[in-house]
Amino acid sequence: MSDHEYGGSDDLSLPKATVQKIVSEILPPSTGVSFSKEARDLLIECCVEFITLVSSEANEISEKEAKKTIACDHITKALDTLGFSEYIPAVLEAAAQHKETQKVREKRGNKLETSGYTMDQLEELQRQQFAQARERHA
Repeated sequence: MSDHEYGGSDDLSLPKATVQKIVSEILPPSTGVSFSKEARDLLIECCVEFITLVSSEANEISEKEAKKTIACDHITKALDTLGFSEYIPAVLEAAAQHKETQKVREKRGNKLETSGYTMDQLEELQRQQFAQARERHA
């Protein structure tokens, strides 16, 4: 199956540097195994194809359920339908980790609200810090 079957584009790709980093972590230099650029590019094409396949199946599942948003449950059902059920535990673990990361980010985002300062106090504090920075770098 190709991107064209899903109405996709040949421009779909993944960042080469990110893929290379992942491969380098799996194949550290100490193993003596190298990964050619052609192999990396083929791996990227395979990953894009896999993502397209799973997301298309998940979309079909969500449409059958009359949902407008593809949820994690749709992804796991798609993996199972496509014969990739062995990936489901890892996907669920990654989803749980992502959820925890998002909670931490939300807490950080509320720093302003939980600081106990008024906007005027925060603006004054910022002015003071900028003035101190200008003095240090003058």
